[in-house]
Amino acid sequence: MAKKPEATAIDNRHYDVIRGPHITEKSTMLSEHNAVVFKVAGDASKPQIKAAVEALFNVTVTGVNTLVTKGKTKKWKGKPYQRSDAKKAIVTLAEGQSIDITSGI
Repeated sequence: MAKKPEATAIDNRHYDVIRGPHITEKSTMLSEHNAVVFKVAGDASKPQIKAAVEALFNVTVTGVNTLVTKGKTKKWKGKPYQRSDAKKAIVTLAEGQSIDITSGI
């Protein structure tokens, strides 16, 4: 029997929105305030990010803040190149909930 295409499309869409966790010292400090930082797709909106995190991790999201880091111009072997732009989302969770980003989904 084949699976329903609608259910797999929703799951795949959520995996396309959330690219992975963004693990730095600063993002680890945010975990004390019920916040988790994710790398997200460049065209992802705040409602899409909220829906994806709630569906993938079974938590309640109270807020989503996004930021875009512009790619720097660097040089390699004397030739300039442009790093890609990166979009990050700081997701605030409801009180008492947490996400263990070290384990897989």
